[in-house]
Amino acid sequence: MSAHAAVPALELSGVSVSYGQTHAITDVDLSIPQGTLAAIVGPNGAGKSSLMKAVLGLTSATGDVKVLGKRAAAGRHLVAYVPQRRSVDWDFPATVLDVVLMGLYRELRWWRRIGRGERDRAMQALAEVGMADLARRQITKLSGGQQQRVFLARALVQDADLYLLDEPLAGVDAPSEAALMATLRNLVASGRTVVAVHHDLSTLQAHFDWLAFIHRKVIAAGPLTECLTLENLRSTYGTQLLAVPAVWEATHA
Repeated sequence: MSAHAAVPALELSGVSVSYGQTHAITDVDLSIPQGTLAAIVGPNGAGKSSLMKAVLGLTSATGDVKVLGKRAAAGRHLVAYVPQRRSVDWDFPATVLDVVLMGLYRELRWWRRIGRGERDRAMQALAEVGMADLARRQITKLSGGQQQRVFLARALVQDADLYLLDEPLAGVDAPSEAALMATLRNLVASGRTVVAVHHDLSTLQAHFDWLAFIHRKVIAAGPLTECLTLENLRSTYGTQLLAVPAVWEATHA
């Protein structure tokens, strides 16, 4: 492994997030290596989304966050983010192309207008997720899976090193799930790192190679082949264990 690759893509040390008296995550230590397709899993309310927001600076947090060896504030330009689809206000009037171009606002100065180069980059990103033919359609007219693919294209156009996705497969149809995962695998094959909050335990083995179990703290983390154990599932899901044995049997038959 090269010295560069030895630097974690994402490293959290003692990270805590609280909302009033509610502790979302507490003293989280987590190191995710570069070049992985990583899943963050845990029950509802486990703090998965809060963890991502802490990395992005979208919520107040204590502790230390590093992105590719840089302090979070200095490394956030290396990160692209795809939020939960249900957290987006879909009533805004914008075309598919407009939404993808929003991904370039960070690098454009206030006096620069979007030009042909930026539009070409946006169209290329849409082509990568199979949505180029719908570039002129209103985003509100798309299916949930199509909207999620557009938001991934908005992240792709940023040409980031680390991609954070909050439940990218939630509520999407089968063609969109296949297209999204193919794109994420291509990112990892090109040397990028992908970290996704994921809720479907039955598809972990099919989609990911690295895993972190979260329940307000890190229960276990590492390569999926080592980390996906019944003990870790029980420790993470506790009283929500009822559905887990069936999943375990299906994925370890």
